[in-house]
Amino acid sequence: MINARCSCGGLALSLPGPSGLVVACHCIDCQRRTGAPFGVGAFYPAEAVTISGTPKEFVRAAASGGTVRNYFCPDCGSTIYWKAENLPAMIGVAVGAIAVANDPAPVRSVFEQSKHAWVEIPDAEHFQRSSAPKNSN
Repeated sequence: MINARCSCGGLALSLPGPSGLVVACHCIDCQRRTGAPFGVGAFYPAEAVTISGTPKEFVRAAASGGTVRNYFCPDCGSTIYWKAENLPAMIGVAVGAIAVANDPAPVRSVFEQSKHAWVEIPDAEHFQRSSAPKNSN
């Protein structure tokens, strides 16, 4: 087991280990969410994640269609995880909240249409938009 947590420790997740699906996202929403040129999330099956603490939720429209629910600490404001309507069985966890120096590198780089020109994500599949399936609802 590994842990992810916010800056103050009020919101934490227990994870089964390193994720095989780590994604760098360059969409404008992830840039704004992180305050960085892209966000990096490790995805886990929802049933494999244990959440402790009470997050605050922010729901937004996703560029890939559907909605994304971002969960962050109401005290320190750190975004720790999110759930995308297009990936209902998965939880995305902010790699920075996991804080393991040798965590796996991204295997996908998505929304490269808004990627900063100087950013390079080597050894990953590259997508101009999303790699997630469209929700058929």
